[in-house]
Amino acid sequence: MVRLTMCLCSYALGYRTGRAGLTTITIIMMRSKNISVFGSSTLKIKRAGLFLIMFLLSLNKSYAQDKDFHIYLCFGQSNMEGNAKFEAQDTISISNRFKVLQAVDCLDLNRRKGNWYTAMPPLSRCNTGLTPADYFGKTMVSNLPKNIKVGVINVAVGGCKIELFDKEGYKSYSATAPGWMIGMINQYGGNPYGRLVELAEIAQKQGVIKGILLHQGESNTGDTLWVEKVKAVYDNLLRDLNLKENSIPLLVGEMVHADQGGICAGMNTTIGKLPQTILNSYVISSKGCTAAADKLHFNAAGYRELGKRYATKMLSLLDDSSKNSNLKIVHRK
Repeated sequence: MVRLTMCLCSYALGYRTGRAGLTTITIIMMRSKNISVFGSSTLKIKRAGLFLIMFLLSLNKSYAQDKDFHIYLCFGQSNMEGNAKFEAQDTISISNRFKVLQAVDCLDLNRRKGNWYTAMPPLSRCNTGLTPADYFGKTMVSNLPKNIKVGVINVAVGGCKIELFDKEGYKSYSATAPGWMIGMINQYGGNPYGRLVELAEIAQKQGVIKGILLHQGESNTGDTLWVEKVKAVYDNLLRDLNLKENSIPLLVGEMVHADQGGICAGMNTTIGKLPQTILNSYVISSKGCTAAADKLHFNAAGYRELGKRYATKMLSLLDDSSKNSNLKIVHRK
């Protein structure tokens, strides 16, 4: 009795050219008892090669990034989390081109972690308020071509120092964090930085990361090492997401300004030094952005204005980078 066994010897796949190479299939015939090979034949068949490639791709899941889906990572403390209650005007006319990737499960909102939703506030945790990310996204989609979608990921913890987003040091920071903060940290699986990376990796399967928005510093007021600590977080994010060094702009908002009586306004001097260390970073002025009574947080109007300023800067950066592309910025007010 004779068996027919087909053995794959080699295959070639032109990833860069998109052309499939010839697949070599060797047919070896063996006798059932003494397995001596008495004949072989090599066939080069284009069709077999194409079929094999399609089969391999079906086993190895591939994800097509949509270059028209722009992703922005947002992180920080309470002013990025959203301290002001959102109002009716903040919940209407939200374009379905503006999306949020849910950072935590919010069953009352019918939202599950890791899924995309139209960006209706709250954009951070379940009971948070209006954030700069709300009007950042609204302004972006109103100024970008209609084929462009904008998605935000917002991971923020009120009251935290930048150390909470340190890839290696977050555990020691969390160990000494006040009890009221622990619950917020735990909503991100005990590791807000890890959650941000986890969600960013999900987003990268569908879109392209275009920028990072940071609003943090109140809890690090007076910390002369803050700039270096932010750089460490930024560098780790790019490394962990396989992004080139300094390739993604970092937009950093100021604390409530001195013209509003901001109690942490002195930190703005430190924030202003960031572009000297991170070349692709930009400071977003808070001057004139109205504050809440505590002079620590912005009020709703202040968040709206600050978010628009983040967007104005990002649009200018996209405008500069689009001179050699087909992206046309509308620049609506």
